[in-house]
Amino acid sequence: MLNGLWLGFFLVGAAAGLIQWIWLGDADVFSRMVASLFDMAKLSVNVMVLLFGTLTLWLGLLRIAEQAGLVQTLARWLAPLFARLMPEVPRGHPALGLITMNFAANGLGLDNAATPVGLRAMRELQTLNPNPQVATNAQILFLVLNTSSLTLLPVTIFMYRLQQGATDPTLVFLPILLATCASTIAGFLAVSWVQRLPLRDPVVLLWLAGTALVMGSIMAMAATLATATLAHVSSLAGNLVLLGIIVLFLTIGAWRKIPVYESFIDGAKQGFDIAKDLLPYLVAMLCAIGLLRASGALTFMIEAIRWGVEIIGGDTRFIDALPTAFVKPFSGSAARAMMIETMQFHGVDSFAGLLAATLQGSTETTFYVLAVYFGAVGIQRARHAVGCALFADFAGIVTAILVCYAFFGAS
Repeated sequence: MLNGLWLGFFLVGAAAGLIQWIWLGDADVFSRMVASLFDMAKLSVNVMVLLFGTLTLWLGLLRIAEQAGLVQTLARWLAPLFARLMPEVPRGHPALGLITMNFAANGLGLDNAATPVGLRAMRELQTLNPNPQVATNAQILFLVLNTSSLTLLPVTIFMYRLQQGATDPTLVFLPILLATCASTIAGFLAVSWVQRLPLRDPVVLLWLAGTALVMGSIMAMAATLATATLAHVSSLAGNLVLLGIIVLFLTIGAWRKIPVYESFIDGAKQGFDIAKDLLPYLVAMLCAIGLLRASGALTFMIEAIRWGVEIIGGDTRFIDALPTAFVKPFSGSAARAMMIETMQFHGVDSFAGLLAATLQGSTETTFYVLAVYFGAVGIQRARHAVGCALFADFAGIVTAILVCYAFFGAS
């Protein structure tokens, strides 16, 4: 799957470049495409530098948590659920606790903590893989739930809206929450259908009902808070949780007589080893994505959608925000730039500006996550992971559009 996808990016980009040159007379498109290849190769190295530091820090702390028994405790608590969703993973396996910590960090918007924990979880799942180059069912479910991007506190989106002069930076909180829930549910159901997971099992139903209750409570609480209060609570909660996790790991480790400094160094070395193996996968994927973007293929797609909507007499306001949606699966930084450009051109509180912010918070950088998570363990055959992840992205995009029309359609 990844072989065909990677080759497809280059072929589609080359075809789009030829169209730009032959039909539109843009001979400079090829220089932009070549420049993009070198820019993406440079970006891959820059990303690796950041990952080196982040992985080293968090995997050092995670090693303390493992030796203190925290990860194993989480795994035991979740054993009944994961025994049904990931039957090939033994009860109490360390991967289960790491997966839980990764989901919690993602939900709170703690990306710098979520990625290192997620990579450790993927490596633990790889120890159970009978064919190291082919993704297992458990690895696919874990990755798809990562790419579906369940985010409870989209603090960074509030920050960008505030920078662009929004009078109510948190106006998109509920739309983002609804859209990101839809993408996560869609991804989970897609994997469940392919893998024949027992969704009617009482334990699974109980967990799903509990999750829905928690999400509903968060939405209800957020709806009662003033704008300034919500932004303050979101930012404060994220930072407190991050610092609280660090203090908890160190305190329990010291209480249980763990040599915390030596344990941190041992884990940090693992982080360095993981990071250095990722560069070839990042270069391969990011260069293909960069060439696709520079070729104008995404612009052709957006204009084709606009033409189709105009023919049937539909509302085309949502199309101005689609560049953010189409770029997000490939590059988080590019999607962020698209979102800001949309806010500046159309207005931060315009329909397009509000939708772009919602799209930015409701989907994830799917192909980047694929490259990093599967690249960290050397997986080359993703099986149904790409299809299920893109289905989750599609559900998040459609829901974001519908929700924004419901919330802001009259604006």
